[in-house]
Amino acid sequence: LKCGNCGEVSEKWQYLRLMDSAPLKGGRGSATMVQKCKLCSRESSIDILSQTIKPYNAEDSEKFKTIVEFECRGLEPVDFQPQAGFAAEGAESGTPFNDINLLEKDWNDYDEKTKESVGIYEVTHKFVKC
Repeated sequence: LKCGNCGEVSEKWQYLRLMDSAPLKGGRGSATMVQKCKLCSRESSIDILSQTIKPYNAEDSEKFKTIVEFECRGLEPVDFQPQAGFAAEGAESGTPFNDINLLEKDWNDYDEKTKESVGIYEVTHKFVKC
């Protein structure tokens, strides 16, 4: 994440989870994450807009699709590293695959119902400002 005030980019990865909530300074509500910049001490926040979460399906393969939107106040996401917690469903079989870890940007498994290998390969991303 990059500070919108001084431009400092976090040295460590910051992870967001929909179930997390932190109070905003001055009792103005809450956000998914609130952090203070190490360089300029400005408090900023980012909120996952849960109503914008969309699945990425086989039909979307090899194209960019908006899968989530964030409300950013005072900071900007500049990179993304997927981790654990993703899920998939066999396109033809409906077989659930839970707790997929995309740290290596690839995942594969075997669908017993269709007797075929399944996977997610070469995960890429981009951020688009609205």
